[in-house]
Amino acid sequence: PQLDPMPWFSILLVSWLIFLAFSPIKVSKYTNLNDPMHKTYKGLSKSWPWPWS
Repeated sequence: PQLDPMPWFSILLVSWLIFLAFSPIKVSKYTNLNDPMHKTYKGLSKSWPWPWS
């Protein structure tokens, strides 16, 4: 029965289809649609005047 590829291939195919169907839902929870730095960005800060430079 292990040499018959049909049941193993169908299980592999169905499991990958389930994985690919649910992975965008899981990944989209971690992506920021709005840039959080856009509103609070004040530009570059002033550099410190080092006495030895």
